Amino acid sequence: MQTRVSTKGQVVLPGPLRRKLGLRTGDRLEASIENGRIVLAPETKRARRVRITKDTLTGLPVLDAGADAPALTSREVEEILASFP
Repeated sequence: MQTRVSTKGQVVLPGPLRRKLGLRTGDRLEASIENGRIVLAPETKRARRVRITKDTLTGLPVLDAGADAPALTSREVEEILASFP
């Protein structure tokens, strides 16, 4: 993917890259130069806001972490539930 540097020195990160890393407006990035390349890395992961909603089909309560939340594998769900009190 390509992007351009604006006259103000700004660079737009393509949407697929932002979504893959879960980056949102206001997130901080650490900038460095490694082997003549510019490297941007998220400073830290922030806690995701999750809310309980009602499933429209079943009427059962579900956790909603937003449309940009990463998909969890069955194994990850099992691990989360195993540590649930």
